[in-house]
Amino acid sequence: INKILNAVRISDKNVIEIGPGNGALTDFILKQKPKNLIIIEKDNYLAKMLERRYSQFKNLTVINADILKLNLEKRIKQKSIIFGNLPYNISSQILVNFIRFKKWPPNFTDLIFMFQKELAEKITGQFSEKNYGRLSILNSFRFKVSKKFLVSPNCFVPKPKVYSSVLHFKPKKKLGFKIKNITTLEKVTHTFFSNKRKIIRKNIIKLLNSEKIKLLREIDLTKRPSEIKPEIYYKISELLERK
Repeated sequence: INKILNAVRISDKNVIEIGPGNGALTDFILKQKPKNLIIIEKDNYLAKMLERRYSQFKNLTVINADILKLNLEKRIKQKSIIFGNLPYNISSQILVNFIRFKKWPPNFTDLIFMFQKELAEKITGQFSEKNYGRLSILNSFRFKVSKKFLVSPNCFVPKPKVYSSVLHFKPKKKLGFKIKNITTLEKVTHTFFSNKRKIIRKNIIKLLNSEKIKLLREIDLTKRPSEIKPEIYYKISELLERK
């Protein structure tokens, strides 16, 4: 917990915690005196328990809601820091929801999330590495991400069968490519990586007309999706949005 909180200074900052559970991390966040703390817990019993436990903290708000159904973008205050020991079965969906924020740069300055180790490797996968794919392309468009540390199964009760990994995300202020809607990039990467063993020629004609394909002179159409750099996917997305 101390290693997670040492990733960023939270004293007198607006903080959000996703999935506090019994409040193990929450206790330590409060000790560092945040300006404001919102904790989001889906489980009704745990949410009520947390409300009772922290009732004396006037700067703490408990939201009993499903993070995937909550419009979190509207609730985030300026320069917020967000923590989450995320439920592993929906952790990639939670991350993608943050990538989809309409306002960019967003109101938050930092995301510190814990993922299953294998998923963390897919998020941080670089071009030419085996874990490079859709998730790393989407993530790298809007975030700079750094690997903080691995977490052993021995750190949890009950003990899981997998290792975990803590990642620190910082929103990019300048994106470099003018993609109007992030769902365009999602569509492009889905089209290519749903047939990731096939060469890209067949997939690119599903998205772009011949005139637009000619503008992508640097692309070798006999390559496979994993052999294409992220910048090419961003450029294809720009062309797809162009009328």
